[in-house]
Amino acid sequence: QVQLVESGGGLVQAGGSLGLACAASGSVSAILAMGWYRQAPGKQRESVAVITSGGSTNYADSVKGRFTISRDNAQNTVWLRVNSLKPEDTAVYYCNAKTRTFYGTRDYWGQGTQVTVSS
Repeated sequence: QVQLVESGGGLVQAGGSLGLACAASGSVSAILAMGWYRQAPGKQRESVAVITSGGSTNYADSVKGRFTISRDNAQNTVWLRVNSLKPEDTAVYYCNAKTRTFYGTRDYWGQGTQVTVSS
């Protein structure tokens, strides 16, 4: 089992910046990758940024150059720095951890944190 606790988020004006953090606890040695997903009202949840345990990163095209994901393996924490925010970035942001299991992989999710960008 892995527990994820998110922090950060809030209301920001367009063009502004925010920092999101996600702390993992529990069976952290089984974590293969951590990432951030978001879900806007009426839309499906989408991947925003992912970082593997080896440090490889992947970003959605819509956030490349504006969002930066980083990870502290010692603290089992992943951060998402979001710059140049746009109103379309408004969503609930969820932290995700993909873990290795005997049968394959398993996903864990945080409770979500709201990011609202005003125009």
